[in-house]
Amino acid sequence: MTDATAARGARLPLSTILPFATPSIPVAALGVSVFVYLAPYLASHLGVSLTVVGVAWFVVRGLDLGVDFALGVVMDRTRTRLGRYRLWMMIGTPIIMAGLYMLFMAPMHIGMGYLILWLLVLYVGWSIMTLGHSAWGATLATTYNERSRLFGVLAAVGVLGAVVVLFIPILARALGFTDAQGVQGMGWFSILLTPLAVGLAAWRTPERIAADLGHKGFAFRDYLALLAKPDLVRMALAQVALTLGPGWMSALYLFYFQQGRGFTQQEASILLLLYILAGVVGAPTTAWVANRISKHRTLMLTTTAYSLGLCTVVFIPQGAVLAAVPVMIWCGFMASGFDLMVRAMLADVGDEVRLEQGKERISLIYAINGLAAKIAAACALVFTYPLIERLGFNPKEGFINTPQAIHNLELAYIIGPIVFVMLGGACMIGWRLNADRHGQIRAELEARDAAYAEAPVLEGLTAQPAVAVVSQAE
Repeated sequence: MTDATAARGARLPLSTILPFATPSIPVAALGVSVFVYLAPYLASHLGVSLTVVGVAWFVVRGLDLGVDFALGVVMDRTRTRLGRYRLWMMIGTPIIMAGLYMLFMAPMHIGMGYLILWLLVLYVGWSIMTLGHSAWGATLATTYNERSRLFGVLAAVGVLGAVVVLFIPILARALGFTDAQGVQGMGWFSILLTPLAVGLAAWRTPERIAADLGHKGFAFRDYLALLAKPDLVRMALAQVALTLGPGWMSALYLFYFQQGRGFTQQEASILLLLYILAGVVGAPTTAWVANRISKHRTLMLTTTAYSLGLCTVVFIPQGAVLAAVPVMIWCGFMASGFDLMVRAMLADVGDEVRLEQGKERISLIYAINGLAAKIAAACALVFTYPLIERLGFNPKEGFINTPQAIHNLELAYIIGPIVFVMLGGACMIGWRLNADRHGQIRAELEARDAAYAEAPVLEGLTAQPAVAVVSQAE
């Protein structure tokens, strides 16, 4: 099978999927280290107050809102001999590296200005990377079931990065390093791996750029139509809920399992490792189920099962690691399907939008959903940290909290994620873009594309000479 054939919708070989999936490794590692470890590290080791950390994250998310929209518009209009998404992922790499270094290697007692600046740099690079990778995947796999398979593999491969980065603080403690040095090691892992992973994907993965039809200029009405499209509004609301739920849990994870359940940081890291490692099986299993009962039903199923599993966390005895293992595996297995189902469903909506508007909008579609995720992630910190501080919980190393403060922490940890994850699943009730409807959309797109000059495929960077990308159709 040639790369060109794969790009047009045939079953993608693993020799294409696996190199393309490698950027998922540093991105997943970055997600764990930033969302779970960075904020507690800043508060406990560098002496930054919880309120400053929460407000800084919220401000950055606010400043970052316009960036995603602008990136989506520009990405969809980019045409170069290096491709579209390949180029943008290469641009985002050094930006992510700079943000990671300045945050994970930050000096003591940094202020809010420092945090806001370098968090903004990190998240701009992160937006470029995730937007480019998701949109590239949507054009690489074009059929309903193949998208579930592709994004399932991406999620499973990404688990490797999360697993490795979680081993770093465990290994650091075993070798006699401090917890703070273990967190810094997490930062170095993503800094060093990101350029290698992006380079491999850029080198080995083909990229197809579909022809644009109709007018060539900027049509503001097309973008307004996207914002008002019911399916995209529903997906954005689901994204908010499905980000805020696990994000809420991640923000309080170390505090809850160390002070609420009596585990050491090493034990809590092992349990989190099992939670994430469950995604190696959970992600492809979710993709398999989706190909049989549809994506939206699978999402409703996993959100319900996740919430039921999380209810049992309160029954874990103090310090009982073995009792916590099945609970963490169950929740991790179910949570691994959230993001991959959302990304696969958005790709299907992107085809519907291209049929309606005659232009590729997939980058902007992922950007809109990315905005929803960023707002939710910021709210997770700005809600939870000031909340538990107001409820009497003190995170400083060596401080002994009262039983009432611990109880308040437990309630905050459990209630928030369950409520939001269930809301995310409820957003899928009545979803109509199933396999049959998507098959009709793809048939119409392929028939229309055939009436114009066929869009060539820009092969991996090993191809010589590079194939010129298609020009816009008149």
